[in-house]
Amino acid sequence: MTDTELLARARTGDGEAFGELAEPFRRELQVHCYRILGSVADAEDVLQETMVAAWRGIAAFEGRSSVRAWLYRIATNQCLNALRGGGRRAQRAGQPAGGVPGVPGQRGPMPPLPEPATSDEPLWLEPYPDLLLAELPDTSPGPEARYEARESISLAFVAALQHLPPRQRVTLVLRDALGFRAAEAAGILGWSLDAVNGSLKRARAALAAQLPDGGLSQAPLPGSAPEREFLTRFTDAFERGDIDVLVAMLTADARLTMPPWPIGFRGPAAAAQLLSVLVFRGGTRRFRLVAVRANGGQPAFGCYVTDADAPDAPAQSDGLIMLTLAGDRIAGVTRFLDNSLPPRFGLPATLPG
Repeated sequence: MTDTELLARARTGDGEAFGELAEPFRRELQVHCYRILGSVADAEDVLQETMVAAWRGIAAFEGRSSVRAWLYRIATNQCLNALRGGGRRAQRAGQPAGGVPGVPGQRGPMPPLPEPATSDEPLWLEPYPDLLLAELPDTSPGPEARYEARESISLAFVAALQHLPPRQRVTLVLRDALGFRAAEAAGILGWSLDAVNGSLKRARAALAAQLPDGGLSQAPLPGSAPEREFLTRFTDAFERGDIDVLVAMLTADARLTMPPWPIGFRGPAAAAQLLSVLVFRGGTRRFRLVAVRANGGQPAFGCYVTDADAPDAPAQSDGLIMLTLAGDRIAGVTRFLDNSLPPRFGLPATLPG
């Protein structure tokens, strides 16, 4: 059946026809929600709410816009509603009432940490598995897009978006990431053209202050020979606990974050202290890394930890590390402390000794 016939049947309550109309857009709508919310779990919740709202409202849909634009309007409004409930999101991210969450496996008082460079990092930030991106339809951003598809799903881009006010965030995603024209974005948001253009101007200025210096296109191509050689050196150094080599691989202003901690650090000196006292804990912990991909081909690793005194014991899953590369250096390291993330990448709970 044509879309017109499917729409007519869906309006009469035909759930199968509605599914045929809406399901082709499910994955791209989830990515849209993820860009705005920064969390795969929250994006999936909002996607479900979007589909329920669309099913309830299909009888009133008159077809003045495309089904895709109509679904984006519902999804965007559901995201704005979710952002208004920020307290629930903070609790979900594990943020206690009075400060920094604890480190998994940490016993006794927290070790001394370097001076934070930021204290407003998003608590709920999560990586997006490339396994899910493989299910996206093969489409390019619209004619108004300012970012390539891989740039607009990168962790640095998504993290930077979380610092924008909600209205600016959704405007920038619709216009610069998805490439909707100004009039289309106004229709999706239910705003005037002046409101869309003004919000976009402010959003672009705010985003530029958050993104890494030099933009988002400095990384070597995923799977290229330079990237493979670099990641092999990183893996070897990390598994040996070689702090000097790891620190030498960083840029001078490398960004270091650990969701759900709200604090971030900058530079090699801070990295050296964090690696020594928090990661390797004076050499008492050793790691094994399993390579995966996230956020459009970015290198990531499942972390598995063992006691240095028992190297043959099974290695226990210990979150994820993601790298943001800039040429032959690391411009950003994100250490995800949430141990519920590795299964989304198909990673096991333990590795044999």
